[in-house]
Amino acid sequence: MTHTDDEFSFLQGQVDLLGLSGPVPSVRRASVEFGSATVSALLWTERPELTFLHGGGLNAHTWDATVLSLGRAAIAVDLPGHGRSSWRDDLDYSPATNAPEVAAVLDQFAGGTPQHIVGQSLGGLTGIALLGQRPDLVQSLVVVDISPGVLPEDTGQVRDFLAGPQIFSSREEVVEKAFASGLGSSKEQLVRGVTLNTRVRDDGSVVFRHHLANLEPGQSVHTGDFTTLWAPLEHSDVPVLLVRGSRGFLPPPVIAEFTERVPRARVLELDAGHNVHEQQPAALAAAIHEFIATVS
Repeated sequence: MTHTDDEFSFLQGQVDLLGLSGPVPSVRRASVEFGSATVSALLWTERPELTFLHGGGLNAHTWDATVLSLGRAAIAVDLPGHGRSSWRDDLDYSPATNAPEVAAVLDQFAGGTPQHIVGQSLGGLTGIALLGQRPDLVQSLVVVDISPGVLPEDTGQVRDFLAGPQIFSSREEVVEKAFASGLGSSKEQLVRGVTLNTRVRDDGSVVFRHHLANLEPGQSVHTGDFTTLWAPLEHSDVPVLLVRGSRGFLPPPVIAEFTERVPRARVLELDAGHNVHEQQPAALAAAIHEFIATVS
């Protein structure tokens, strides 16, 4: 497995795998300062119209294939504590705390232009929090395999993966653990994801880039009460698309609650697990394209 530190080295392979024509679109690393923190992001050409927010334990590159499939100007944010964004000493990675840092990125690189917000898991909840705090930044909202009504017992897949020793002898070991946990559709794609989400230390050991897997004994992150996020959805008329993975986190009763409480929401199911954007990037991109065409 490669130990490259070139974060864009996989893009041509993604283009080829997706069967896309033409060169790799322009993309660069960008960041803003928010208080004492740095918030990092990937800027896919200038003047983004879509903003992508990843799930817990992932990073902005998890959206590469979806962004490439869409072929539209976008920005993908590394949420606080993830990717190349700063870790928080207070361990508060709740959606309500994440949202102002996302807003700072959009104020800087989108000029405050309302965005089509696409968020998966923790990123979806952060998008809902952003809707509540900065509705001027949200033109529409795509929520991928998450709901304020998600039950703790339905999120065991990710919890199990992050449990246990988080220092590895190699990236191959991480890939095998992730594959055994059911988090990827192919080892080829997991190799890419693991390479971009880990770093090799001077002693040759491998650790994740995100804070969640680098806690001290006795520490735990704060994610807040997700049920408080019903209010932004219920008190707004912003168009909403809920995308459910058929093998993801949202059982039928949770979907039913979402549609009852947010009746304007459209619901789409794709044949995927929780990480819909990694397992079905082209299908998700097509759904996003169709959805925003009706609300732009």
